[in-house]
Amino acid sequence: MKRRFQLNPATQKRLRRFKRFRRAYVSAWLLAFVCLLTLCADLLCSDKPLVVRFEGRTYFPLLRFYAESEFIPHGKPTRPDYKALNAMPMFQEQEANFMVFPVIPYGPRETISEESLKQEGRVVVTFLPIPRVSSVNVSPAFTIERSRAAESFFPADDDALRGTSLETYWPVSPDIRKAIETRFANNATERIERKATARFAPHPKAEMSLSTFKSRSKPPSTVRITFRTPDIRQHVRSAVTLDKSLAPIGTPPDLWKSIAEGDKTRIGEKAIAARTHAVDALVIDVAGRQYQALFNSSIVWPYPPVRGHWLGIDAAGRDVLSRIVHGLRVSLLFGVLLVISSMIIGTIVGAIQGFYGGFVDITGQRIIEIWSAIPFLYVMILLGSIYGAHFWLLLLVYAIFNWISISYYMRAEFLRLRKQPFVDAARVLGIGSHKIIFRHVLPNAVTPVITFMPFYLVGAIAALAALDYLGFGLPALTPSLGQLLHQAQANRSAWWLILYPSLALFIVMLLGVFVGEGVREAYDPRPRSKME
Repeated sequence: MKRRFQLNPATQKRLRRFKRFRRAYVSAWLLAFVCLLTLCADLLCSDKPLVVRFEGRTYFPLLRFYAESEFIPHGKPTRPDYKALNAMPMFQEQEANFMVFPVIPYGPRETISEESLKQEGRVVVTFLPIPRVSSVNVSPAFTIERSRAAESFFPADDDALRGTSLETYWPVSPDIRKAIETRFANNATERIERKATARFAPHPKAEMSLSTFKSRSKPPSTVRITFRTPDIRQHVRSAVTLDKSLAPIGTPPDLWKSIAEGDKTRIGEKAIAARTHAVDALVIDVAGRQYQALFNSSIVWPYPPVRGHWLGIDAAGRDVLSRIVHGLRVSLLFGVLLVISSMIIGTIVGAIQGFYGGFVDITGQRIIEIWSAIPFLYVMILLGSIYGAHFWLLLLVYAIFNWISISYYMRAEFLRLRKQPFVDAARVLGIGSHKIIFRHVLPNAVTPVITFMPFYLVGAIAALAALDYLGFGLPALTPSLGQLLHQAQANRSAWWLILYPSLALFIVMLLGVFVGEGVREAYDPRPRSKME
């Protein structure tokens, strides 16, 4: 039986070359799988159930719209909240009524309920260093005349220190001594600050400082020396997140490892209480320094990955995995439509220029040069402010600027092929110019279109992500990888908003580049060679 469809030998040879390029062949299958996965995004990630069985009837919410009144008497004529509906007694208490949700039961625009996350029992414990400050007033003989909050830096209280010598407890450096003498001499001097170590056990450290002094009508009788906790600016706040079993999530900070077990027990008791109500701060001592532990169980967006939200939650309370899957579908759809429209426009313009040449070619080149000088981003901002940002406007504006480079290649191919003998033979036979262009010359000039298509697809996906990142792309509610990266810039501690969208974008673009290399290799008439 004769086959009705069969590839010509040249195409079969190119296909064999492409299959021999294993990296490109595997990438093509993986890219096709990603495309198929994103096309089925609503079957994988959606807040609508796949099937609803209610009162003996079967409903398919993904395919049809059903009003709330369909399930609840006197209900609203709008789409129901299927999750709230599923929690009602008519579904929970009657086995005949049920809903089947997708694997990821969260839509790309659905805001996650805070109550569902509080069941995880996570508590964030923030440790704030408590600075200690004390001051003493000394006489010219360095006798302590009075003090304030001295217990933090001296082995005695304020009353016991009065009349004792400062140098009994703390050594006075020469520059501090000179600054004190200058103040007693009633001479102006600048602020001075020095580190010191106490003479008594366990040898605490402090920063001794003298404030700026200006000359007065008579010399001072005492000089105030301020003691502060050393290097307090280096002791920044740190935090640890405890799960339901009070174990740290992720890598805990170094401060957590230094906390005594008794203090960890006290922190755990406070964390358990913080899950149900607000609790007071806890003061703990770590390595001779005091910290204030604050407990917070409230939900703040963005939220890190948890059970059910494997890639985390974004700054608007939406599931990141659902946003990525639907965002990839939008990106691939935008890329394919942009590539097809750009190839069609570029091929037609380049074919007309190259085939007719002369005045048509020169005039077309000048018009293209003028058109390419128009700034695309300004046009996009202008039209977006007038008509509003949406998918088709962005595709239209990008398409009318993106065809220029492919027209250059098609023009060159037609200039080369129009002098070939088969074109002259077609003219002698009286075939019209449009038939010669599209039936005879174009099939032989289509190589640049096919070889550049994967690279144009990668460029279109990257361009859409860049525009969304800058805020000039799709509307805010539209799932987009660029918008997730824009959120990551504003929430730099949310590592999941940086890692997962970047990884998805990188993988898709890498697969597209590998496929492009394989197509270019398959259409290259020269065999591959490698130097040994």
